[in-house]
Amino acid sequence: MTGREFSASSDPEWVRDRELIEALDQHRPVGEQYARTGEIPVVVQRQPSMGPSANAGLNRDPAPVHTLASPPRFVGRRILQGMLVVLMVAMAYYAVSLWQVWSTGRADQVREVDAIVVLGAAQYDGRPSPQLAARLDHAVDLWDDGVAPLVVVTGGKQPGDRFTEASTSAQYLIDRGVPASMIVLEDAGSTTYESLDRARALLDDSVDTVLVVTDPYHALRSRLTADEVGFTAFSSPTPDSVVGGRNELRRELAEAAGVAVGRILGFERLSGLTD
Repeated sequence: MTGREFSASSDPEWVRDRELIEALDQHRPVGEQYARTGEIPVVVQRQPSMGPSANAGLNRDPAPVHTLASPPRFVGRRILQGMLVVLMVAMAYYAVSLWQVWSTGRADQVREVDAIVVLGAAQYDGRPSPQLAARLDHAVDLWDDGVAPLVVVTGGKQPGDRFTEASTSAQYLIDRGVPASMIVLEDAGSTTYESLDRARALLDDSVDTVLVVTDPYHALRSRLTADEVGFTAFSSPTPDSVVGGRNELRRELAEAAGVAVGRILGFERLSGLTD
């Protein structure tokens, strides 16, 4: 043995590296030899010069890696994100509907039409409620301005009433100068949809365009409902509505929901829920 070989074989690190390489060749756990001493083996990166036998163990295919399916938490997060998007779209749609209810109630689409349609409201034994009287007063003004040759009054009666909303409205108009021959009564409807649908059936095909008179909060849904039953409708909200303040806001919020849903499902299906 030469002096150089003796020196290398006496070096503890050289001995340790050699034992590690032999352990790899024999497929032995490399840490077993040092478990008793507590020493941490040093992994030596072997070079190609060590020969094919030394690299045999390192060239083996790695163990297969098993991937797990997406955890339920990820799926739940995606569902939650989808629900949030739907909620945000619904809120935006409702906000647009609310703005349209508010703006339509403050815009007068008055023009010459085939008929003025006054939607009914409460009456007290043949006397219009303040809300109904405000609508009728506006209809009288429109009649005097020559907006239409006909006035349609609508609304049935509650159980126990002697008069219908339509008959009460007709008498109110007659007392203020509207000829009885120019008044058409729809006296059976109990909802906005029913009243407008029945009015459409009462009028002949020559009546197409109508100007719907009602309270501002109710103007948009009434006009859209009139369109649905077959009219070409415009709205002229009463300027002297007795519904104001918090009561008006509450009704506008409800009307916005009705308009938003009615545009999707149709106002006929919605009529039992909104009147």
